Amino acid sequence: MGRGRKQLMQETWLKPNRLAILIGCIPSLILGAIGAWLLLLFDSANHWSWLGIIMILASLGLVALMLSQLRWPRIAYNDGSVQFYLRSGPPIAVPVEIVEAFFAGQGPAHLPGLARQPQTVNLVARLSQRHTEWARQDVKPALGNWCDGYVTIRGSWCEPLDGELIRKLNRRLKELKDGIEEPSKR
Repeated sequence: MGRGRKQLMQETWLKPNRLAILIGCIPSLILGAIGAWLLLLFDSANHWSWLGIIMILASLGLVALMLSQLRWPRIAYNDGSVQFYLRSGPPIAVPVEIVEAFFAGQGPAHLPGLARQPQTVNLVARLSQRHTEWARQDVKPALGNWCDGYVTIRGSWCEPLDGELIRKLNRRLKELKDGIEEPSKR
């Protein structure tokens, strides 16, 4: 596709942490296994077998919900916008010209059930301070933070972060921004 055409497909820039999502399915699968055990142990007229059916259905629903998270990236690009998937519902779409750079940061992992949180490498996107409407957005705290024009994506909930990935993000961002500036120079 040429630079002048609208991009019809979403370009994934940062994937979710597949391992964390799959590990998150384990408690739900255990719930389903207990439900199946109850269903096999008691006859269908018993209230324990009904509890088993409910547990199996709840397990299937929870696993489906967790696995659906594999479909959504943490950051994507589509039609002139950098899309941040840091909350339920549609992504927060920021015009690409407002995103200035990506860099590594560090912060708590925000893992459930741990009183003392380990530190993790985070990805931080710096947004233009001239565009105050993008300074703050509500996001799911476990996935990240959006404050004062800095978008933090928690490293525990995205693919492994390293210098090469961050350089790749900044190169792609520059390519897109250069493509926006070129037509205006003509």
